[in-house]
Amino acid sequence: MSTSDQRHEARSLDAPVAEHIDTAVGGLNRRAFLASGMAAGVGAGLLPFAHVAGAFASTSNSTLPAGDAAILRFLAALETIEADLWQQYNELGGIQDGEEPSGSGNPTYTKALQKLDLDMPQYIHDNTDDEFTHWFFLEAFLKSRGGEPPKLDKFRVLPSSEAPGAANIGRLTNLMELTVDTSWWTRYRSSTMNPDLGGTFPPAVPGLLKGKFPAIPRNKQDLGPHDHIQAIANTAGFHFATIEQGGTSLYPSLAQRVTDPEVLRVLLSIGPTEAMHFQTWHDKAGNAPPLTDPTNGLEFPNLNEKPFGGEQFKTNLIMPEPTVFLHKQLGPCSIVRPTKTEGAAMGALKGLTADGLFNGQSNEFFEFMKELAKAADAAMRE
Repeated sequence: MSTSDQRHEARSLDAPVAEHIDTAVGGLNRRAFLASGMAAGVGAGLLPFAHVAGAFASTSNSTLPAGDAAILRFLAALETIEADLWQQYNELGGIQDGEEPSGSGNPTYTKALQKLDLDMPQYIHDNTDDEFTHWFFLEAFLKSRGGEPPKLDKFRVLPSSEAPGAANIGRLTNLMELTVDTSWWTRYRSSTMNPDLGGTFPPAVPGLLKGKFPAIPRNKQDLGPHDHIQAIANTAGFHFATIEQGGTSLYPSLAQRVTDPEVLRVLLSIGPTEAMHFQTWHDKAGNAPPLTDPTNGLEFPNLNEKPFGGEQFKTNLIMPEPTVFLHKQLGPCSIVRPTKTEGAAMGALKGLTADGLFNGQSNEFFEFMKELAKAADAAMRE
């Protein structure tokens, strides 16, 4: 088994138990430990630490309300999915280090990403690290309160990129056939419309809604010609923001349905980090070079020109434009949008599915995720 395969397998370890491994090995970085050859002996090595795992204390004496547990299960599943997709981006375009050692990087793809910002490898690395901590924490928190985390490992069946630098492991997500909705670009610039009040918004890059496009190189052939690999990097840049704006809305939407104060604290603490991610990627997407991919005709327009352009559509306008909220007569307010709670979980799942992120997944996977979303949407504050 390769080091990357060991790390992939080890990352599925019981999260609280893995945290006790950290303590037992003298504070070594958790992921560095799991990614190393030592991971091969973890099964036997856990036995001396069984008493430690048994001592993992709940943060509350009460069992989670059923609705709160359902919301946490859905969010834990989504964070597992996000960790999976961000790991793929990091393998090819991020920094590989003790925190994120999987993959070996692809210089051609990384150089194209850096057309959006020279710091892209660092930002990709940090976003990847954040999503793994969200996944691990939500699973650990669920268990500490008597809940059952969702198990997605059996759905890691999608192929990896064959481009140099990618790890050869099974995936939950497909980054090679995306249909990216970039309407968030205009939604966050509107001063008169809110999706919660029926507003609809055109995409910034219409072409990304008209096909299935790679956001990572699929193989060595995708590394050229120049405008083709740049189009792949541009697609990634817009996809980064598309993913993170979903989390930005989802956490406050579902927070309105939870009962337990500690669960509310968890959602209100994780949600703002998603907004930080989104604003970062919103800024970088605006730097995507205008071009037409010579292999498939995908066009990236100059976003400072018509049909956009003007003060409201400057590419460095990345803070939410104040818009109508709750009732139009209350006047404009700078807000996250949407945050309507009804159907929020199923809406998020439908958005990811329409994105092409699960192309090739099994019917069992879709049914599993639909049940998690239905249960989360059925939760009611007690």
